[in-house]
Amino acid sequence: MGLAWMTPMIYFTVYGVAHEAASGMLTAAYLTAFIAIFFTAYSYSRMVKAFPISGSAYTYTKKSIHPKAGFIVGWALLMDYIFSPIIAILTFGIFMNTEFPAIPIFVWIIIMNIVLAVVNILGIKSAARISGMSVLFQIAFILLFCVLLTKDILTGDTGATSMFSLTPFIGENVSFSSVFSGAALICFCFLGFDAVTTMAEETIDAKRTIPKAIFFIVLIAATLYISISYLSQIAYPNFTFANIDNASYSLVQLVGGNLLSSLFIMVLIVATFTQGVSSVTSVSRFLYALGRESILPKKLFTAIHPKYKTPVANILFVAVISLSAIFINLDAAVLFVSFGALTAFTFVNLSVIAHYYIKLKKRSPKETFLYLIFPLVGASFIGWLLTLLDFTTLTIGVSWIAIGFVYLFIKTKWEHSKERKIALNTVAEIETRKNYVR
Repeated sequence: MGLAWMTPMIYFTVYGVAHEAASGMLTAAYLTAFIAIFFTAYSYSRMVKAFPISGSAYTYTKKSIHPKAGFIVGWALLMDYIFSPIIAILTFGIFMNTEFPAIPIFVWIIIMNIVLAVVNILGIKSAARISGMSVLFQIAFILLFCVLLTKDILTGDTGATSMFSLTPFIGENVSFSSVFSGAALICFCFLGFDAVTTMAEETIDAKRTIPKAIFFIVLIAATLYISISYLSQIAYPNFTFANIDNASYSLVQLVGGNLLSSLFIMVLIVATFTQGVSSVTSVSRFLYALGRESILPKKLFTAIHPKYKTPVANILFVAVISLSAIFINLDAAVLFVSFGALTAFTFVNLSVIAHYYIKLKKRSPKETFLYLIFPLVGASFIGWLLTLLDFTTLTIGVSWIAIGFVYLFIKTKWEHSKERKIALNTVAEIETRKNYVR
């Protein structure tokens, strides 16, 4: 489910956006993102052992640092989870429209939205089966693509000079700011390892299974992404494109012609479908966790279908929100997800320190390294990448968090007013009983 949520083919989905953000230095950007994510993956693996329940970063921050900090992290993470299905649906519409230009994008968006809702309502097992097959298809295509790139490099027809080069990592005119800016956005491509923590209550032996899954997901993804970007840069060092939304389609057509590009569209359709299934699964469970904590209306967001045992109301809510894919561009959606994810990642790293090092006082030399230094490096790295997102994204992200603060303030005031009213009614009832006794 984690690999399906991540979608190995996401490399192609965000290729144009990432290429532009990293000024072409994709390999260096992916390696940088992997290093940053590895620290955070470790922190997630520690926190799911401590709290094997739904809620992910929200739960970890709330229980380790403070409930109000947990709320803000949950609010930021909501942006990440809400926009993830939108990206899958929008990508599906873009590439289907590329293949069938006579049919408008919005038609494909509506169709995809309905199908995702139905599959998720039917249950987690059906989603997991579909996801497993999809991941195998995606990895098979990526391996084929890498083989074709290797062939082009070895024949020398594309201008490649050597199979082995450090140029993709340290180019002649490397701008480190561009590499790190690209890495900040590319962290989005690793999302999925964190999403599996939202299914902790549905996982057998979650304390052992989920930490292993987290590291497998991150390592497999890093191997695939770095391999593709390295071979692509070596084979086609001067590759350019006109449209960032479907730049990968141009690259695939260049490598394998019409046959490979047709296969690419087919695999990408399957990939975006399963990414959509997995992301809707995750966000619906996350909404359930927020409802159970009474952050969102409890009666609505904790309702479970008696037959399918799924949060149907949450799934339908996500489906309605996802219709906004008709109006949002892919670049903006990716950046919003990155803001929410990087904010949550920073606090998960800090949660390890708060829970293990401060509360549990695990402070031997080894434990100091594992529960203070390691997560602190992760928090610093991820926090720095967060600041490298563009100004518009940061402004909208901070505005979203400000709205969260206002919502929390109003909610807290209303709850205190309600509690006071109940207390006054109780006192009045006691006085009435005393008078009755007299």
